[in-house]
Amino acid sequence: MTGGGGLRDSEVVAELGQPARRRAEQLLLGRFVLTGVSFGIAAGLQGPSGEMSEEALTGLFWTVALAFGATAISATLVRRLRSLSRFATIQIALDVGIVTALVHFSGGYGSLFAFLYVLVTVYGALLFERWGAFGAATLSACCYGAVLVVGWKQGGAPSGETLAATWGVHVGALFLVGALASMLSRELHRTGEALGRRTDDLIRLRNLHERTVESIMSGLATTDRRGCVTYFNPEAEQITGIAATEALGHHVDELIPGVAELAMAPREERASDAPQRARMRFTNRAGDEIHLGLAGSILWDEDGAEAGHVLIFQDVTEVVEMEGQLRRSERLAAVGELAAKMAHEIRNPLAAISGSVQVLRTGMKDDEVDPERERLMGIAVREAHRLGDLIQDFLHFARPRPPCTQSVVVSDLVGDVVKLFESSLPDSVRLRLDLSQDGVAEVDPDQLKQVLWNLFVNGVQAMPEGGELRVSVAAVSRELPQARAGSRRNADGGVTRHGGAAPRWVEIVVSDTGVGIPFEVQDQIFEPFFTTKKQGSGLGLSTVHRIIESHGGMLQVQSEPGRGTVFRVSMPEVAQAASGKVEAGR
Repeated sequence: MTGGGGLRDSEVVAELGQPARRRAEQLLLGRFVLTGVSFGIAAGLQGPSGEMSEEALTGLFWTVALAFGATAISATLVRRLRSLSRFATIQIALDVGIVTALVHFSGGYGSLFAFLYVLVTVYGALLFERWGAFGAATLSACCYGAVLVVGWKQGGAPSGETLAATWGVHVGALFLVGALASMLSRELHRTGEALGRRTDDLIRLRNLHERTVESIMSGLATTDRRGCVTYFNPEAEQITGIAATEALGHHVDELIPGVAELAMAPREERASDAPQRARMRFTNRAGDEIHLGLAGSILWDEDGAEAGHVLIFQDVTEVVEMEGQLRRSERLAAVGELAAKMAHEIRNPLAAISGSVQVLRTGMKDDEVDPERERLMGIAVREAHRLGDLIQDFLHFARPRPPCTQSVVVSDLVGDVVKLFESSLPDSVRLRLDLSQDGVAEVDPDQLKQVLWNLFVNGVQAMPEGGELRVSVAAVSRELPQARAGSRRNADGGVTRHGGAAPRWVEIVVSDTGVGIPFEVQDQIFEPFFTTKKQGSGLGLSTVHRIIESHGGMLQVQSEPGRGTVFRVSMPEVAQAASGKVEAGR
């Protein structure tokens, strides 16, 4: 019988919790084992020698049967107990009574069962420490003395002095065992309490670690020295679309191809122990191509040896896009400032050249008219006008007028522009329009019409063999970039943004089924004077980009050569006043 958390002295356990219930069950198990041992001893005493009387054997077996019955009844009651102290006290008293009966029926003074008093005293100490040990020893001493006195009076024992000496030895042994057992029980109890506190601290620390790792808004993966994944946090699941159960045990390069070479070099190949940082393109399980920001460092074991790697990664797609937009804006600003100055310098000589040619042309006499000379003068005037128009367009691009914004129902404005554009639409191009959703934005109607017209013209020009031009308007929600939006993970594994609801945008989508834009030039299409068309000026999309940027909007393009191009114009949505009249544009 064992137990590691008994009561101190007269302390009692008022409510029977799980540990106390377990000790009660262990007490009953101990009695069951001892009863089985007693039954075996009783069976041995019934051997062929027949030294015990029939009456003694009957009493012995009835006592064993009573012990089994008491154990069974107590086992049925233990689940409904509320106090361990009361239950254990009754059980120890009952055990002392059973042992006393066994000693009495097996000969008293010479009984083989007298050692069971020691066992009862031991588990009394384990349950109640000092109070239980000395209580069980005292009760056992009294009962054992009563058995010896009864046997002496019946003439089955030696002299009184011998009985007294025997009783004294047994009692001394009981109290000595009780003292030692109570000391061990107290120490065991203290050790159990300390272990329990350390276990609780460890559990709290583990839970804190798990919550911390699960709550960070970065993908976190750990690997062993071979590169096989040993941990994959929920954000890593969300970014890659791969479940942790699927990722564990697989090489990290199977999950994120190329990451080991970029951020998980062995220690001997590193210039320092600082984390390796890199960016890479990655296609997640949903088929979306994203940019990952990586940081890989060595995972050390408790001996300071290399045990594997720690990989932290984030979806930085929107950050990469913003960086690209910023670089384009910086280039456009620099080019625009320089070109605007040059344009002003060019316009004056160009006007002088054009005017001089026209004067020469009109001042010629009829007999001096030469068809070839007339043709060349016409070319000079026409090209001068064309160059003047190009310079004027570029000046509008380089130094656009500030937008005069007003609240506009974007779907109505798009519908107006489409009606005007339909008259110039080739028969080979079909138009599909979806203006089912209304959205209100603060825009300059004239400038937004210019944006739409340029995008429609580009779409039609990208389909020389015909195709379908699709135009739609929708109100959408778009999260801020991960680097600027705080977030936390909730209990069901979802993500809740600290910044509240995602911003609302009015999104205009213009797509075609044309030739598409080659991958290698997609980053250049918003630069001035860059064009893939034979007759293009290269200012259309640059102007579109500048206008959308001045409105605080976003312009995104997705294109696949041979399959078409999609332009997404996103403008911040504004609330429509209940009583105000919102215009569709002038």
